[in-house]
Amino acid sequence: MNTIRTSLKLAFAAPLALAVAACGGEEGDVASSEAIEPIAAPDGTNWTETVTVSEEDGYILGNPDAPIKLVEYASHTCGGCAQFAATAKEPIKEYVATGVVSFEQRNLVRDPIDLTIATLVRCGADENMQTLSDMAWAQLPAFFNNVNSNNAAYQAAGNAPPEQRFIGIAQAAGLVEFFAARGISADQQRACLSDVSTIESIANNSSEQANELGINSTPTFLLNGRKLDVIGWGELEPLIQRAGARQE
Repeated sequence: MNTIRTSLKLAFAAPLALAVAACGGEEGDVASSEAIEPIAAPDGTNWTETVTVSEEDGYILGNPDAPIKLVEYASHTCGGCAQFAATAKEPIKEYVATGVVSFEQRNLVRDPIDLTIATLVRCGADENMQTLSDMAWAQLPAFFNNVNSNNAAYQAAGNAPPEQRFIGIAQAAGLVEFFAARGISADQQRACLSDVSTIESIANNSSEQANELGINSTPTFLLNGRKLDVIGWGELEPLIQRAGARQE
């Protein structure tokens, strides 16, 4: 099945709206642990600036071998994910700084705009991916307003050849100007958005992992591989602490 084609067909037929979806996970018991001692970063580095790409194609902030691994499956057109980014990312970094907790962001692709943004935030250096994601979430209402104002161009993008399709979406949503102002040139964006194999990989990874793990909404969190039934930082932080995390 052509994941990109199917995603586009569904999304172009649906009205655009900001969505806040509760995660559909089943919270299991989080093992209780004594406080885990901080783990020093290699000389000349710090964990809050350390980013690695996981085997699942997620972007890990912090110690990739941290004993407490927090994963978020997120959509770039999810209002709940935008809220989490605004309220939780800075506190999470305080835990990441200890080397005891890592935070990995993975894609759960919902629609063409989501897939376009997911491609663009990966278009620069790995260490900028999560920062660019957070900036994009903060501007999500503006992107939807742009698409509603340029709906004819957005609809036309759905009929364009794959190597032109996502450039058209980015232009209709005002993404080209947004990312150009944040260090990703228009030419660099065009190169990334015409790389159909990479875009298909993002979409296919999302679909395969969602099916394997039973994830059907965003944000959904995993803590050391266990799916949690929480969506906000106020619910999530106590579980991280229960697992042995403490701030410096």
